[in-house]
Amino acid sequence: MILTYRIFVNLIYPLLCFFIYFRKILKKEHPERYKEKIAISFFNAVKKKVNSKLIWFHAASIGELKSIIPIIKELNSKNNNLEFLITSITLSSSNLAKVEFEKYNNVYHRFMPLDVGFLINKFLHVWKPDRIFLVDSEIWPNLILKANENKIPLALINARITLKTFKRWSIFPATSKKIFNLFNLCLTSNEETKNYLKKLNAKNIYFNGNIKLINKIDKIDIINLNEKILSNNRFWFAASTHKEEDLFCLKTHLKLKEKFKNLITIIAPRHIERVSDIKYLGEKLNIKMQILNKNEMILKDTEIVIINSFGILQNYFKYAKSVFIGKSIIKKFMFNGGQNPIEAAKLGCKIYHGPYVYNFKEIYSILAKNNISKEITTFEELSTNLIQDLKDYKKKDIQISDIINDLGQKTLTDTMKNINKFLLNEI
Repeated sequence: MILTYRIFVNLIYPLLCFFIYFRKILKKEHPERYKEKIAISFFNAVKKKVNSKLIWFHAASIGELKSIIPIIKELNSKNNNLEFLITSITLSSSNLAKVEFEKYNNVYHRFMPLDVGFLINKFLHVWKPDRIFLVDSEIWPNLILKANENKIPLALINARITLKTFKRWSIFPATSKKIFNLFNLCLTSNEETKNYLKKLNAKNIYFNGNIKLINKIDKIDIINLNEKILSNNRFWFAASTHKEEDLFCLKTHLKLKEKFKNLITIIAPRHIERVSDIKYLGEKLNIKMQILNKNEMILKDTEIVIINSFGILQNYFKYAKSVFIGKSIIKKFMFNGGQNPIEAAKLGCKIYHGPYVYNFKEIYSILAKNNISKEITTFEELSTNLIQDLKDYKKKDIQISDIINDLGQKTLTDTMKNINKFLLNEI
């Protein structure tokens, strides 16, 4: 099966190059650095310092990259002989890496080359990493096998394997067991993954908690032009909503209006191309709607604000007492539903969600045990809970942030123990 995979990726390599170039035309790739994914001549490495070790972290996109930033900074603060290579796939993750590590002279970002044998082989030869960490579900066969051939220890960190993924790997049991057995260390994001990895012949498996809990948020850095309006008005926030949840949120708003005349509902759709559709739907219900673009002010008498920009959820979590997080009431998302609630919890929000949160079920379980989140199934149920929260809308529960930050610190401490053992060849 491994031979078949290698032949297949070699055959489609020209098509993948064309696809990445097409994405570059659409401005979904870096205008110059996209070549790092497909061309050996752009595998430019830096000269390592004398007696230093290069640690490679591969995180696919912005979420995975955010989760490892505290780990890299922790390692960097405790070791003066380490250098770090960070690879990712998305343009947004490269921008984040630039911001987070611009003051570090020993942290380098590159785009991950395609998992084609000759590309991976050359990349390893050029960069010569001493250790490799793959984050979340980044299981690339050629990279794993080539690293093993070059005797480079491998770790899987915050590993996440769903039932669907496990069944897919189980189609080729011999190949799967060979690949997963090559990891020297596996740190999982949940107990379910730990059990699946055991069945896939992995070794040295530990569950220390989801490392997405450890990312710190500095409230001082969060700025919102509408701070005065958000601080002095009763509002609730619906974040990362999907199409089928639009009417759900509008009905919730209308129900709340029966109790509170002056109420603002803020909706941040997961896909902002839907903002006009949401506005149209609200206007049919005679609701005063506003599409809020970047750097715009909320207008007087607006009932529902629809956010028309990316990367601003924290700007509203900071001021919101209550949040509904989407992709959770739609039955078709039964096995891949849920959006990340951690940022909202870290910023002290009471969180509501539907029953379909498979992607974050263990996180939601932790939040529920600490009375931070609550499952709801109807807009009437959500409205009833929000009415209680919004009676005293200016008073947020400061314990929420403290609980999550304490859990994050414990996860970081336990995770670092295993990582340091791995770096010292004790695992």
